[in-house]
Amino acid sequence: MQRTDKVWWLGVAFSGALMVLLGAYAAHGLETRASAELISAVETGVRYQAWHTLAMLAVLVWRSSCPVAGQHWVLVLWSLGIACFSGSLYLMALAGLNLGIVTPIGGLLLVAGWLVLGGVAIGADFSARPPHNPGG
Repeated sequence: MQRTDKVWWLGVAFSGALMVLLGAYAAHGLETRASAELISAVETGVRYQAWHTLAMLAVLVWRSSCPVAGQHWVLVLWSLGIACFSGSLYLMALAGLNLGIVTPIGGLLLVAGWLVLGGVAIGADFSARPPHNPGG
């Protein structure tokens, strides 16, 4: 495993932990401090973060068995998308900050990640398999 992949795995693990914590807070602690609309915003952020964290996990697994040029950019776009889209919703609900255009930019980054994933998959040679090495 490349050193950069270890950083990606750590980031995915952190994202997973953060989404569980924020989801639990939205479900059990936020109702006394925020409106239903803001709680819904956090839940939306958690939902998008969850799906994209799982998708990043899948790309990392794919990358470990079949590295293809461009997989890195999918991870970068989704990470930035999560930070902008979900992060701006969290900051809006938890800190009262309105970051305006950051949320839709985050959404565009998430979409761009999916489009790049499609391009990477189209360009990948799935017939080329590394030799099987049962001894490790």
